[in-house]
Amino acid sequence: MSSENLPQSPEQQLRKPRVAVVFGGRSSEHGISVVTAGAVLNAIDRTKYDVLPIGITTDGRWALTADEPERMAIANRTMPDVAQLAESEEGGVVLSVDPGSREVVYTEPGAVPKALGEVDVVFPVLHGPYGEDGTLQGLLELSGVPYVGAGVLASAVGQDKEYMKRVFTSFGLAVGPYLVVRPREWEGDPTAVRKRITGFADEHGWPLFIKPARAGSSIGITKVEGASGLDAAIEEARRHDPKFLVESLLRGREIECGVLEFEDGPRASVPAEIPPVTAHDFYDFEAKYIDSASGIVPAPLTEEQTAEVQRLAVEAFDACSCEGLVRADFFLTEDGGFVINEINTLPGFTPISMYPRMWQESGVSYQQLVDRLIQAALNRPTGLR
Repeated sequence: MSSENLPQSPEQQLRKPRVAVVFGGRSSEHGISVVTAGAVLNAIDRTKYDVLPIGITTDGRWALTADEPERMAIANRTMPDVAQLAESEEGGVVLSVDPGSREVVYTEPGAVPKALGEVDVVFPVLHGPYGEDGTLQGLLELSGVPYVGAGVLASAVGQDKEYMKRVFTSFGLAVGPYLVVRPREWEGDPTAVRKRITGFADEHGWPLFIKPARAGSSIGITKVEGASGLDAAIEEARRHDPKFLVESLLRGREIECGVLEFEDGPRASVPAEIPPVTAHDFYDFEAKYIDSASGIVPAPLTEEQTAEVQRLAVEAFDACSCEGLVRADFFLTEDGGFVINEINTLPGFTPISMYPRMWQESGVSYQQLVDRLIQAALNRPTGLR
């Protein structure tokens, strides 16, 4: 019997729903995930929900952390870390994989395990592999615990830029030129890979972007102006993912659009524009999070362009079988057409992030956004749907 069908005890009927905010993780986006968690914890309505913050350290330990969002901010250009927030250096949080129980247990060496109560919904704010890519979602499906955001398939597709583009293409969405290099290709014959990439550049022109296939927040991406820069860019991408992509430069405007699931289906926000970042080569991690480069919301588009990018954002959401939320990123090219770059099934959720800002301009405040996502997760069953 799945947990959503279990009869509720009188205690369950009386208490507030308990939300576990899970953050940190093993990916290179660990720090920004902690920042996101601080913003979400600040926004959750404590009159409606009980909150259980659970941090995952960079080595994969699930740690009980204090509910102190103020300690989760960027300080002196340095990202926060779960290890600094954990209540113990050795204690661990365990979520039952028995779908008949949503009990969370805290254990420490030499101590009696302590029950922390049941969790009604998980709000995962993990960015990148080992969290945003369907791995955590699979665990929660096994456990029968509802969760915010996309399911296993959509999370995996949304994390892997190769298969994301393949899905988009199959649904008729335009993508830019790219090629994929798998680990065995680079490790087996780097000379052949360099030849493929320079041939790609001969066809599409320099510069090229070398990027990890399964990373986000613009981490590990290098803009390469010529063949002499390839090896360093490839090694930088491979520090984050052994599979990498090569993409051509698309000349045009960077446009983003948020999608949020409502009772009647997904709706698109007003779009935003990311203007050229003069202090950076492109809209990279430092521009986004350290230097707080800001987008223009709403984007200065015509009514027709706005309607078109909103339509395409919802199409991308549906193409990947997404749930809950998505940020869709496009290029408005010089010929006037939209080319989709990628979607993010767990977009940046910090106070300066574009996704919340777009919905703020669309009439949904940050607090309302968080509440809507929690309520949607509580009302959506786990399992096949």
